[in-house]
Amino acid sequence: MKKNSTDWRYTVMPAVFTWLKESESGALEIDHDATQKYAADILSVKGKGGTRMGGLVGSGTLGENSYLTSEQRLSLLQALSEVAKEFNVPLISGAAAETKEELAKIVKELAAVGVDTVMVMPPKTKETPSDEEMYAYYALSAIAAKEANITIMPYNNPDAAGYHALSIDILRRLAALPEVTALKISTTDVSTIETLMLESKDLKILAGVDTVTVHAGLAGACGGITGVGCIFPKASVTMQEYVNNGEWAEANKISQAMNSISYLDAQPLLMEYLKFAFGIHHDDAIGGLRTLGKKLTQEQIDDVRARYILAKERLEALDLID
Repeated sequence: MKKNSTDWRYTVMPAVFTWLKESESGALEIDHDATQKYAADILSVKGKGGTRMGGLVGSGTLGENSYLTSEQRLSLLQALSEVAKEFNVPLISGAAAETKEELAKIVKELAAVGVDTVMVMPPKTKETPSDEEMYAYYALSAIAAKEANITIMPYNNPDAAGYHALSIDILRRLAALPEVTALKISTTDVSTIETLMLESKDLKILAGVDTVTVHAGLAGACGGITGVGCIFPKASVTMQEYVNNGEWAEANKISQAMNSISYLDAQPLLMEYLKFAFGIHHDDAIGGLRTLGKKLTQEQIDDVRARYILAKERLEALDLID
């Protein structure tokens, strides 16, 4: 693992929330100013070792991506590109489509508004594609990325409903494409990471689930994308610093301290849960409940609040609250 690396892939990156406000008609719309402010606040935070988050992920799962129109998504990313430029970090966003042609078009649209790396999710089809169909889907997105002078990051998320799993063989073949800057592996089972890293120590793999940051690092992941780190950025950055330095006991202390809330990152309602916790953290619980997704029940609200409070108390004891 590289120490003190300036390579953004050797850091943790926040998958920021899309902040919403009520319009005059009462409908929810994107609050670009608030979203920019919170993104900048997160990127400003340093870990105990002095590093910051090395990238900015916008309009992802936690950014209500699947609920936004194409126009909303592009306007949001254009706003976040200003923040990314201010902090000199890459802007990352996701893309998925039913066909490879549609995907290629989306990749170019994202590049036009300032996205530097596109996390490419498997095709949104009911039937599982063959390996050759899957490879062709990603290969065309790589061509589109090259034409737009950006990179892609294949996104394997087999734990999430609706996403086809990428086989080890497909991940291996995709990693060889020159336009692929990294692989994102979002699963609580880190054996996929370990298998790939045993075959090639030069691979760049980012973990995508907060509960396994330390285990993913042990398996060979060089960095990660975090949701909980938006709420507790100092803790998340410091944990990645320890992982990069091989200080596993110290990294594990932080992981254990955040367990109560990191658990939410691996649940189907992760966006609704973590966005509400973010709202509590910023004394804006009502804002945290503004979502285009599902409405939380009182039982779920109480559970998230209890998990947030427990994590905050544990992190305060470690001097890791911003």
